[in-house]
Amino acid sequence: MPTIYHDFTINTSKEKVFEAISTPYGLDNWWTQRSSGKQEIGSIFNLYFTEEYNWFAEISILKHNEQVEFKMTKAMEEWLPTSFGFILKEEKPEVTSVQFYHKDWTEISKEYRVANFCWADLLRQMKQYLEKGIITPFNERS
Repeated sequence: MPTIYHDFTINTSKEKVFEAISTPYGLDNWWTQRSSGKQEIGSIFNLYFTEEYNWFAEISILKHNEQVEFKMTKAMEEWLPTSFGFILKEEKPEVTSVQFYHKDWTEISKEYRVANFCWADLLRQMKQYLEKGIITPFNERS
C-alpha cells in the first residue's frame, strides 16, 4: 500500500516538536482549526477543519518525545483506513530530525497526490511555527 514520506529537520528540541504533533494546542497552531484529545494511547482526537471536514483519529502509537501515530477513524473515504505519524530524533541540542509518514493508502489516487502536496506545505508551516513563532491563520493554510 502506498505511503507518503517527508523527512526534515527543525531547529528546536524534540520536546517542543512532540508537543506540536501530539497535543490539541500544538496541532491547532499549524494544522487544524481546532482539535481535542489526550496525549495517550487509544485517545480519540477530533480534528476539526470545517463542518465538512470534521474528522476523528485514534492515537495508535505514543512514545513520549519520540513517536506518535494517529489512525484515522472518521474522514473522507480515501483517508480510511490510513494512519499518519512522526518519528523524532535529536540530532544535536535544539536540532530535531522528523520522519513523517502517512501510510495505508489503497492507491496512488488524486487525493493521495493532493494530500502529499498539502502535507509538505503544512509541515513547512509547522517548522516555521516552531522555529520562528509564525502561526499562519487557519483560513490561509493549504
